[in-house]
Amino acid sequence: MKEITANGLTVNEAVEVALKQLEATREEVEITVLDEGKKGIFGIFGKRSASVKVKIINDPVKEAHLFLSNVTKKMGIDAEIKIKRAGKVVTFQLSGDKMAVLIGKRGQTLNSLQYLTQLVANRYSNYYLQIVIDAENYRERRKDTLNQLAARLARQVIRTSKNVSLEPMPSYERKIIHAALSEFKELKTYSVGEEPNRHLVISLKAKTDSK
Repeated sequence: MKEITANGLTVNEAVEVALKQLEATREEVEITVLDEGKKGIFGIFGKRSASVKVKIINDPVKEAHLFLSNVTKKMGIDAEIKIKRAGKVVTFQLSGDKMAVLIGKRGQTLNSLQYLTQLVANRYSNYYLQIVIDAENYRERRKDTLNQLAARLARQVIRTSKNVSLEPMPSYERKIIHAALSEFKELKTYSVGEEPNRHLVISLKAKTDSK
């Protein structure tokens, strides 16, 4: 977190000096007044400059965007990144060439990149942010696939009475499965393991004897 100490005839002047050096606005910084200064007698005797400490407040979304941009470039991918924010959910929409490389097999590369970007964003945020990274509308297509998978596995569990464990998925994908299976009243789902290897288990609910 970048910060400097600056001096001036007044507090405002000292702040302006600091902002100029940091190339920042007042909205982007945190200001601490170290010394309000003193005009002195006749403006000469006992005169003391004002002193402030100005610290840049890192924007978690900007930091996440910077991280994502650097990683894609190192992967040899020239991606256009658009940002959409809805409350605590921030979506980075990527487009360009080599998106298939970025997505990876069953979205594994995209999910790993999303997980790392989320760690970066929340390192600088005062509250939890959910980061979603999408490329060429993969997430919507993936949602359709997960809904179909959920229905197929639900029928399998009902038919065999055996639990089914799914592959590790990010939390928002697990929520899609949960929602898709909510109509199967005889089934329950629960998560097992730690991120990023946390996965869902589908099982039958225990039967209760009727009285």
